[in-house]
Parts: sequence; structure tokens; C-alpha cells
Amino acid sequence: MTKELERAGLPVAHITNLTKIAEGIGSKRILRGNSVVHVLGNPSLTRDMEVDYRETMLIKALELLADKPDDETSSVIYE
Repeated sequence: MTKELERAGLPVAHITNLTKIAEGIGSKRILRGNSVVHVLGNPSLTRDMEVDYRETMLIKALELLADKPDDETSSVIYE
């Protein structure tokens, strides 16, 4: 899905824990999430800490959207 959205001219930040798979399918902007079950969350954190964690992840995803990766390479951020 990310490739088709990018092909249509819509930048996509793919947030996943499975970064190798995302690279393999051709996602251009990949942000590594926390885990497979809790991609944008961390149940071991307090509520306030998790809100901060999610905000940080959102900011990183928005930064990825501002970046224009090469056609041949993926931009990957490891948390």
C-alpha cells in the first residue's frame, strides 16, 4: 500500500517493527515502532510517559515525511 500511495504522489511514513519487511516491499520512509503488538505505544510506561513517547514518534514520522528519499534507497529510523 505504501508504494502505491507514494506512486500517486502522497508521501507515506510507514511505522512498523518489521523494518526488514518494509524495506523488502519498497517502503521509502520507515520508522521503527516499539513492538509488533504495540507499534506506537509502550504498556510498561506510565500514562504521561506514553503520551510523550507517542508524541515523539509522531514528530519523527512527520520529519520523515519532509524528507525526500532517493528512488533506490529507504530512509529508516531505528528507535
